Amino acid sequence: MTPLSDTLRTYLFLIPLVVLVLSEIVKYVVEEMKSGAGHRHLFQQGGMPSSHSAFVMSLLIIVGHKMGTDSVEFAIATVFACIVWYDAIGVRAVLGEQARVLNVLQHFHRLKETLGHSFTEVFAGIAFGAVVTMIGIAVS
Repeated sequence: MTPLSDTLRTYLFLIPLVVLVLSEIVKYVVEEMKSGAGHRHLFQQGGMPSSHSAFVMSLLIIVGHKMGTDSVEFAIATVFACIVWYDAIGVRAVLGEQARVLNVLQHFHRLKETLGHSFTEVFAGIAFGAVVTMIGIAVS
C-alpha cells in the first residue's frame, strides 16, 4: 500500500474535496482554452464542469460505498444532491436572467449574470465527480 491509498482508505471523505479542486482546475482550463478568461471562473459560479455537481456526486458515491445504498445517510445524500442539481440548473439560471434584465435597466452597478449552470454543465459535473470518485475508491 502507498501512503496515498492508506490516507484515502482512512479518510475516504477526502475524495469529494479532491474532486472539487480537480473540477475547478478543469473549469479553469476549459474557460482559458475557450475564451482566454479562465481566471474569472476559478471558484466562481457557472462554467464547465459544474464543481458543485461533481462534489455532491462524489459525496453521494462515497456515502453509498461506505454506508450502503439502503442507509438513511445515503437517502439524505441523495436528496441533498438532487437539491444542489436542481438549484444549479433552475433557480440560479433564473436569477442570472433577472440580473441580465436589471443590468439593462440600471447603469450604475453591474450584477453577476452567470449564476447557474446549463444541463450539460451539471451533467458533466456529475460524470466528472463519478469518474474521479471511482478512481479514488479503486486507489484506496
